[in-house]
Amino acid sequence: MDGTLTIPVHDFEEIRARLGMPSGVPILEAIDAMPPDQAKRTTQELHDLEMELAYLAKPQPDATLVLDALTAEGKKLAILTRNGEEIGKATLKAAGLDHYFAEEMLIGRETCAPKPQPDGVHHLLELWGADKSNTVIVGDYLYDIQAGFDAGIYTVHFDSQGLFPWPEYTHHRITRLGDINSLY
Repeated sequence: MDGTLTIPVHDFEEIRARLGMPSGVPILEAIDAMPPDQAKRTTQELHDLEMELAYLAKPQPDATLVLDALTAEGKKLAILTRNGEEIGKATLKAAGLDHYFAEEMLIGRETCAPKPQPDGVHHLLELWGADKSNTVIVGDYLYDIQAGFDAGIYTVHFDSQGLFPWPEYTHHRITRLGDINSLY
């Protein structure tokens, strides 16, 4: 969602600094390693920071074009995010994309182990009764495409800069979100 359907606004190094974490550590995993009281406080701080950022969300160029086309074709759509589900809803609403996704199709860290774990992909496959061979994940970061790859589904890496640093997890690469329509 963040960085894929919406223009990225997260500065993860700043978030880590505000949470008192060292540079480069995965935030959710660092919280999981904390003592319970500290983890609870830090989780609330993270939630508050993420909510601030959610209200800044703007759609990626072509996001509505892609979602309109996929919806018209009867494709099933979901959001799999490392964010909390409340944050996901606020992000989609701020970006004007919330009407594309049923509430139960927003899967956050409360429902499944966060990406890069493939649990969320497996959860969606089960909800949809879908076959892996007919399922695609589109993401802008390693955790997105790694979760899809490890779940055995087709992965599309969206990187507007065209760098594509994780080719070992990527089946297809796009630099414009609108290019997804030419794939399916």
